[in-house]
Amino acid sequence: MRDMEAVSEEFFRLPAADKAPFYSEDTGKPNRLFSSTTYEIGGESYWRDCLRLACGSPVGDTKNDWPDKPQKLREVVEKFVEPTRGVGMELLRLLCEGMGLRPDYFEGDLTGGDVIINVNHYPPCPDPGLTLGLPPHCDRNLITLLLQGAVQGLQVSYKGNWINVEPVSNAFVVNFGHQLEIATNGLLKSIEHRAMTNAAVARTSVATFILPAADSLIGPAEELVGEGNAPRYRSVTFDEFMRVYKTVGARRENVEKAFRL
Repeated sequence: MRDMEAVSEEFFRLPAADKAPFYSEDTGKPNRLFSSTTYEIGGESYWRDCLRLACGSPVGDTKNDWPDKPQKLREVVEKFVEPTRGVGMELLRLLCEGMGLRPDYFEGDLTGGDVIINVNHYPPCPDPGLTLGLPPHCDRNLITLLLQGAVQGLQVSYKGNWINVEPVSNAFVVNFGHQLEIATNGLLKSIEHRAMTNAAVARTSVATFILPAADSLIGPAEELVGEGNAPRYRSVTFDEFMRVYKTVGARRENVEKAFRL
């Protein structure tokens, strides 16, 4: 975890000329560096640079598509992603135990997509009152493990208020995504969150996303549906979910309206 944080910060300290070859605005590229985020609804931009890395299985088959600078980046990411995914899978098994699902319910296609790592870098912002690092949103995936770094900036929505998430060293912040809410028929809720900017120091975080396979069908688990507990969401492939997600925007109420029965 410490090595991953260090190499991420080192990447964004590289001269622009070293990062430029990896820059792309093609959202279809699985591995790329891009600046800010533009949503199709409203065309808003945000104060963020992001290095996105797709990690297949085995990880070694995909690492040659990652940047070759800093020198240790590929080695560090490869050593980081498998045990981090393992933590996520163990959390999912424990959640299954708590909800009365079989322990391996989320194994297979429901977690069969590439693991995606977003290294988010928020440079100092001259006027933090004018922009956010990332807008309010819920994650599109199943479960997210976030290294938020030593600088405060993450906020979560709670009872209509935005609550600061204090940085804790050597720890993950765990977010439930939309797919987990759908699969548990709303028993577990996706968490709306946002990233703030500040004028004094840069902030770098590392988000690890565990996703379903593209053609995986996600719907409420049969064990969590029954008399007095009707299905709250329609079943949908992850591909279809993503198409709708990109159209309606990432706000919780918009996504929930699109998929609730």
